[in-house]
Amino acid sequence: MKLVSTDKQNSDPKSPQSAKEVKTPSTAVTGKALDWKLLGRVMHYVKPYNKTFVIAVFLTVFLAAIAIVQPILIQKTLDDYILKDNYSGLVFMVELMLAQLVIQTIAQYYQTYITNWLGESVIRDLRIDIFNHITNLRLKYFDRTPIGVLITRTVSDLETIADIFSEGLISIMGDMLLVFAVIGYMTYIDWKLALITLIPMPFLFASTYVFKEAIKSSFQEVRTQVAHLNTFLAEHISGISVIQYFAREDQEMRKFVSVNKKYRDANIRSNWYYSIFFPVVEVLFAMCIGLLVWYGCKRILTDQQLAHLSAHGKVISPGTILEFIVYLNLLFRPIRQLADKFNTLQMGMVGADRIFKVLDTNEVAVNTGTLRPAKINGDIDFSHVWFAYNDENWVLKDINFHVKPGETLALVGATGAGKSSTINILNRFYEISKGSVKVDGVDIHDYDVNYLRAQIATVIQDVFLFTDTIANNISLNNEAITREQIIAAAKDVGAHEFIERLPGGYDYNVMERGSTLSAGQAQLISFIRALVYDPAILVLDEATSSVDTETEVLIQNAINKLMQGRTGIVIAHRLSTIQNADRIIVLDHGEIKEIGTHQELLKIELGYYRKLYDLQFNSAGISR
Repeated sequence: MKLVSTDKQNSDPKSPQSAKEVKTPSTAVTGKALDWKLLGRVMHYVKPYNKTFVIAVFLTVFLAAIAIVQPILIQKTLDDYILKDNYSGLVFMVELMLAQLVIQTIAQYYQTYITNWLGESVIRDLRIDIFNHITNLRLKYFDRTPIGVLITRTVSDLETIADIFSEGLISIMGDMLLVFAVIGYMTYIDWKLALITLIPMPFLFASTYVFKEAIKSSFQEVRTQVAHLNTFLAEHISGISVIQYFAREDQEMRKFVSVNKKYRDANIRSNWYYSIFFPVVEVLFAMCIGLLVWYGCKRILTDQQLAHLSAHGKVISPGTILEFIVYLNLLFRPIRQLADKFNTLQMGMVGADRIFKVLDTNEVAVNTGTLRPAKINGDIDFSHVWFAYNDENWVLKDINFHVKPGETLALVGATGAGKSSTINILNRFYEISKGSVKVDGVDIHDYDVNYLRAQIATVIQDVFLFTDTIANNISLNNEAITREQIIAAAKDVGAHEFIERLPGGYDYNVMERGSTLSAGQAQLISFIRALVYDPAILVLDEATSSVDTETEVLIQNAINKLMQGRTGIVIAHRLSTIQNADRIIVLDHGEIKEIGTHQELLKIELGYYRKLYDLQFNSAGISR
């Protein structure tokens, strides 16, 4: 269970470094038409599916080749059979065209299915990698990166990579192949007719390039606004209780309207470019048809041109005109979509760039060690430890303390004193700047990081429960933990009775974040979770600060049970819960001000601990 520091206010999120790091993952784009290095990284994920990729490419080439056959069959049918009243030959040609259509349809089906399957397989593997990477990032990364941005990276940005295969790279390759094949074959049939017919083509290519550049910019804006929208929704849905407690629905709705409007406007701009480009393509297509009909018919109807043989020794026929019309349809159909597909490819590359930036984030708790001893005794030593979240403002300053196995150490102090930061660096959620932290005389960097964390059970104030059963929330789906162990731990903690009263008992499905349970019940489940993992070191971070008196009694009993034979570190504002600690450390602004037992610290008349004690027990007349 990860521990979120309560000392983050000591860091400066507005520092230039922090601001830069926040901006980078949400706005990163690539300005290249095609980044081959980036494409190579994407294609690395295709290696397990090389055979499928080869089949998809083969089908793409085959479709381009078979598409050229249809106009030839139409020309032959008109010139050799219809105009010559050859009915039997006409039937044969119709059967031939039907066979060609069936083959093309089947090939198109498999090509579409395979390319989509390939794309989805690639993003499945990528999503596994990025989720695994995110879950291993240090908490420092999440301190400055909005959750909505990471959701966008893991979901919608990954979907754009699938489009690289289904609508981008392979599809563009097929379209380009078809364009060159059609132009080449039209030139082969009659180069003069092809040259006259394709006069508008330079204007088409120019308009396609302009459209591609314009739509690329608008797509990038759409992706940015999607990230902003996801971030806004993730934050506000998670914090809906705060919004409703303070009746901020109308104000937050106005903010959402503004964010949503920016997203709408970005989409409208992209649609506006489409509304211009496609009519331009249709006009140019009509011009090509017009030139074809004008020049082709002129050659057919003029006696001189009827006598003139082309370079291949044949006269322009009505079938040739019809053949060219079909070829123009084949030519313009991919060109209409080519710019869009280039931008689909571009956006897939933008998505890949953003995803690989997350994967390239080196803020992972590097598993520097391999040590996995059979047992950890729980001896903890902090020696001259200095720590800062942003390398500027020290959160911990020259911290020194030693906890023997089985002892209980309590940390007290005002908010921001550095209590939770001490626990964070013990778990290696953050790395210290100076000094050393040792467990059983071994530097924590020499331990396998997962093994180290498994030996430290942390119970925090804000318990997080997943949408799952009570049993799975306790075991965290660890198959090594049996139902019998869960029930035994629940009985030891004193939570078995309340769990049994729930519908389904241990199979009761907890709603998101444990919303169907009270704070005390959720806290008890976190204690059971800690107990079943049988840690050597137990950390309690404000574990009793948000529960009622009756539940606190249960929790105190649970604490006593958990502490037996374990090293304990307790962070508490309620001094009554730490009076039996072996030693108490008083922190203030990251420095140790006092160390001693409860009675020893009370004897210091003007001490920090005595002041805290008097505030809680005397000044306001409050028992706790």
